[in-house]
Amino acid sequence: MLTRKQSELLRFIHERLKETGVPPSFDEMKDALDLRSKSGIHRLIMALEERGFIRRLPNRARALEVLRLPESATPGGAPARSGKFSPSVIEGNLGRIRAPAVADDGPAHVSIPVMGRIAAGTPISAIQSRSHTIPMPPDFLSGGDHFALEVRGDSMIEAGILDGDTVIIRKQDVADTGDIVVALIDDEEATLKRLRKRGASIALEAANPAFETRIFGPDRVQIQGKMVSLLRKY
Repeated sequence: MLTRKQSELLRFIHERLKETGVPPSFDEMKDALDLRSKSGIHRLIMALEERGFIRRLPNRARALEVLRLPESATPGGAPARSGKFSPSVIEGNLGRIRAPAVADDGPAHVSIPVMGRIAAGTPISAIQSRSHTIPMPPDFLSGGDHFALEVRGDSMIEAGILDGDTVIIRKQDVADTGDIVVALIDDEEATLKRLRKRGASIALEAANPAFETRIFGPDRVQIQGKMVSLLRKY
């Protein structure tokens, strides 16, 4: 069962995706539901995601996918037929650990989508588009959804992360102090940094003394995933 506000938000996102192909902004969601702050929208989206109605796509501001609708949210009031709803997809699927694919002439592997570039230095737009996939041994991954990002910048060099590396990220929206995470700031800027929790604030710490630590209020930062592996070509 969804609350009234959860149902209203799900319908609003679904209708906007049908009309424009682009999900609404957090400000548009806040105004549509007559909420005072975007923190209420964050909580509603987390609740819908936990219940399997939507999915947030990694590292893109405003990137949402509607997975299913409850009967009460079906346009026109008609009951939703199980398995008949086509999700509104903005980006491709993530790599999920499942029974590994086994090639006739090679070891088992899991295909991980490369979703664009991430800043490890001067902030840049994190995700551009899904470009290709890379095969990864299951031993390099953990349970859950994964995606890859190409690193640009040198702010994490003392953590062994160099410009041009490819990092493998497990999708999650929580992390512990000391984890290297993909953090989305103000729904606009994504960066790869080490997370430090300082009371009610969140510090994003570089691994290069030439870069300063940036500190934000908790409502300004969304954790998009945790780094679990790294690939490098010589």
